[in-house]
Order: sequence, then C-alpha cells, then structure tokens
Amino acid sequence: MSPVLETRGLCKAFGSQQVLAGVDLAVEKGESLVVIGQSGTGKSVLLKCILGLETPDAGQVLWQGKPLDRRTRAAFLDGFGMLFQGAALFDSLTVWQNVAFRLRRRLGDAEARRIAVEKLARVGLGPEVADLHPAALSGGMAKRAGLARAIAADPQVIFFDEPTTGLDPIRAARINALIRDIVTETGATAITITHDMTTVRRVADRVAMLSGGGVVWQGDVAAMEAAHEPHLHDFIRGIWRP
Repeated sequence: MSPVLETRGLCKAFGSQQVLAGVDLAVEKGESLVVIGQSGTGKSVLLKCILGLETPDAGQVLWQGKPLDRRTRAAFLDGFGMLFQGAALFDSLTVWQNVAFRLRRRLGDAEARRIAVEKLARVGLGPEVADLHPAALSGGMAKRAGLARAIAADPQVIFFDEPTTGLDPIRAARINALIRDIVTETGATAITITHDMTTVRRVADRVAMLSGGGVVWQGDVAAMEAAHEPHLHDFIRGIWRP
C-alpha cells in the first residue's frame, strides 16, 4: 500500500540559500508524523511545498501514490485541514463562520452553523462562543477555534504548524491532548511541524528531523531519546555547541 503522502528528493532554494536539499519523507494512513528542527532548517518551507504554496525546484510530492499536479491537487486540497501557527481566524467573521468557512461553500448557513457548533464542542468551546468575533477570544480559545476549523470538514490529512506557539504550558498541554485525541478518534493522517519537544512527545507516532536541507533522522517517537544522531541528540536536550 502506498503512503498517503510522500516527498521524494524535494529541493527548494531562495537565491543562494539552499533550504531543502533532497527531502524524502513518507506518511502512512492514520499516522502522526512530527517534523522537528532548529529555526531556519526548512520545516515551514517543506509544509508550503506540500500544500503548493511554494513550487519545489526539484523532486516530487505524491498523494496516495500519485504526483500532485493540477488534477490531483484539487482532490488533495478538498481532503485536508490546517491549524495555522497564529490560528489565522478572519477578524470580520464570527467564530462559527470561521469554523464553517469551507462548509458554507456547499451547505446552507443553518447546517454549516450546526456542524461548526458541534466541532467547537469537540475542542471544548460552548455554543455561546459561536457568535463572538475572534477579538473576544483568548489565545487558547483562538487556537481551539482554529482546531475546530481544521477538523470541520472531517479531513483525511491535517497539518499543524507550531500548534502551541504563544500558549502557556497548561493551554499548550490542552491543545496537544486535543490533537492526539482527534487524530486517534478520526483516523486522520497528521503532519505537525514544531520545535516544542513536549508537543513531539505528546502527539507523535514518528519523528523526522530536518538539518542541513535533509532528513538526518527519522523513527518512532519511542526510539528518539536513545538515538545517537548528534543533531537530534543536541536538539532534544537543548545543547548548544559553538
């Protein structure tokens, strides 16, 4: 069986800066993959190349064994969800309208709102939140609303971009628990990029580390602590070497 999502030899440079230099990754159905690495190692660029926001200089992104092109990308984009780093809610829309943003293209407002309220409840937000605007939400509530939007259309693949950035430890723990529970319950495939080792240990089935433009280590989260790869060893322990 082909992986749900795969990159083969993915390369991307910006001018003279080679960010990705042959990234090979594969994610199986229902797996939670967490990509780690220091700032500037290409985690966000990798995500943008997968989503089509950046065009790779070389290599391929494959979806269910087929290269993502104009024809296959439409089906891929219909089946993914995304939790952005800053939640990225639309200020001019109410919370339920944000959550149901994609649903409203094919459903009436009454049905879209019903589903939005249901998804908000799944992330611990009550119906009284639905008609508020994002400015009325705390940072943790905004993250949960963003997570509700990510799962609103029952996606096959969910991307999480630094899901706990800007949150205090208690709210971060709640978001990590929600991500893990949602992935387990729905069977969705998840790809998370983060530098937060608490998130890694809480949500990952498998971990891949980017350094120097490529994947220097990947394996089960249980094997991570005992791995001898020097970049990984130093990263997870916060060791800086001049």
